[in-house]
Amino acid sequence: MTSYRCAIPVAIALRHSLIEMASVRAAGVGQQSKMELVYHYLTGPAFRQRVQAIVEKFADMQEDLEKERKVMTKQWAKREQQIRLVIESTSGMYGDLQGIAGKSLQEIQGLDVKLLEDESGEED
Repeated sequence: MTSYRCAIPVAIALRHSLIEMASVRAAGVGQQSKMELVYHYLTGPAFRQRVQAIVEKFADMQEDLEKERKVMTKQWAKREQQIRLVIESTSGMYGDLQGIAGKSLQEIQGLDVKLLEDESGEED
């Protein structure tokens, strides 16, 4: 036998348990049919077509990226050659002027012989 003081807490606990059981049952309702629908979707042509479309778009993106890389590599090499020619021309002009003016021509940082030899990989 239980006292009347325990009746309300027991009723609350019982009510809470019944609500939980009802929500579990409600979640389970239709679960089998939902699983069947998912299975049919995954094994059907619609899913395959969607995945195939995604793969094709990734392949297109990869191809575009490769084309872009080739273009950028070509441009990079062209710019590098242009810069090399400008540096060589500037160094040649400076050397010509140094030959004319001799030691009175002030040194220009970046055009000294040691730095240019280090950049080209040559050594004395």
